[in-house]
Amino acid sequence: MKDVKGVFRKLEKKLSQSSWFGGDWEIYNRGPYLQLYKVNWHNDNQGGVHFETYIEGPQIKKKEFPICMHAEEDCPSQPRFIERFLALEGERIRSWKGYRTDGKGYSICQRVLPLNFKNLEDRLLEEFNRLRKLEAGVDRVLGEI
Repeated sequence: MKDVKGVFRKLEKKLSQSSWFGGDWEIYNRGPYLQLYKVNWHNDNQGGVHFETYIEGPQIKKKEFPICMHAEEDCPSQPRFIERFLALEGERIRSWKGYRTDGKGYSICQRVLPLNFKNLEDRLLEEFNRLRKLEAGVDRVLGEI
């Protein structure tokens, strides 16, 4: 089995070297679990707005894993944020291959990917680059609520 923590270390390095990655972006990496978020997204304790992926035991067993966007309990006016954000960006998200919007609980959207370690860091980088395009929408809705 490939070293998932090593994959995520390489992904973190690639994300932090991206042209768009500046002082307002943060990465939380705890091995087989990674979040990407901006400093103003109330995610100081990993419970605000963030993009996330993880490859732990159940995902390895199923040979698939999620990449998703969450607005958890630290997000101000969480239900209102999710409703307004999906009204603003839901159509765009649903146009992306494999993505579905949720809006229940803290889940905003998700795509499930097959677990294949070939070029995994690059595939994850591509997905985070796609999700990052939602940055302006997140900032806009957080500014409104």
